[in-house]
Amino acid sequence: MAQYETDSHVEAAEVEWMSTEAAARRLGVNPRTIYSFIDRGDLKAFRFGRVIRLKSDDVAAFEAACQIQPGTLGHLIQE
Repeated sequence: MAQYETDSHVEAAEVEWMSTEAAARRLGVNPRTIYSFIDRGDLKAFRFGRVIRLKSDDVAAFEAACQIQPGTLGHLIQE
C-alpha cells in the first residue's frame, strides 16, 4: 500500500499493481505488445528499480477505450 502526505497528515492510497505479464494475460496479447503500448504512450506504466508495473485501473481504462463501437468495421466486411 502506497502512502502520501496531504495537509500534514498521512493518507493511505490503495493501488492495485500489475506486472506486464499479468496485463498481457488480461488483454490476451503478448508481453511485447504491452511494452509497445507503453512506449507509444497508450498505456501508463511505472518503473520501480528493474521492475515495470501498471495500475490495474489504468489497464481497465485502456481496455475500455479499445472497445469497438458498432458500425466502425464496415471496411472489414466483404459482401
